[in-house]
Amino acid sequence: MVTPSRKPRVAADAKDGAETLDFGMLPGLVGYVLRRAQLRVFEDFIRSFEPLALRPAQFSALLLIEANPGRSQREIAAGLGIQRPNFVAMMDEFEARGLARRTRSEVDRRSHALMLTPAGTDLLVRAKAVVAEHEARATAGLSEPDRLRLLALLKAM
Repeated sequence: MVTPSRKPRVAADAKDGAETLDFGMLPGLVGYVLRRAQLRVFEDFIRSFEPLALRPAQFSALLLIEANPGRSQREIAAGLGIQRPNFVAMMDEFEARGLARRTRSEVDRRSHALMLTPAGTDLLVRAKAVVAEHEARATAGLSEPDRLRLLALLKAM
């Protein structure tokens, strides 16, 4: 049985003066707490990356392409859990923006090898600085040992 240590009460909407809400068992449910945390983190990420015109999945894809030059679209998409047609559209956008390129694989001519362009590398340098600031905000309430413990716990799921 899930029993939270305390029941948080929050104002529903300060504008309309609504009474506080009792969240019942929700704060004791891992999925609920993870989702709420994910929403807060993604809101900050999207706001932070807006000047770079990058969404979370795009940032992740650029990181994987950088770390795995020459790997296929299929491999990068599978590694990120992105459906193939969605990843093809993302690569189309990367190519249109001059961030990455597809070339025929020398190993398997039916697939494309992915590489960052110099512009993609430059954007990723800037994005890594932005993500460092974002991560600092996202984990501001955690000590470094707690941050590492949280990462380990989430990876164990």
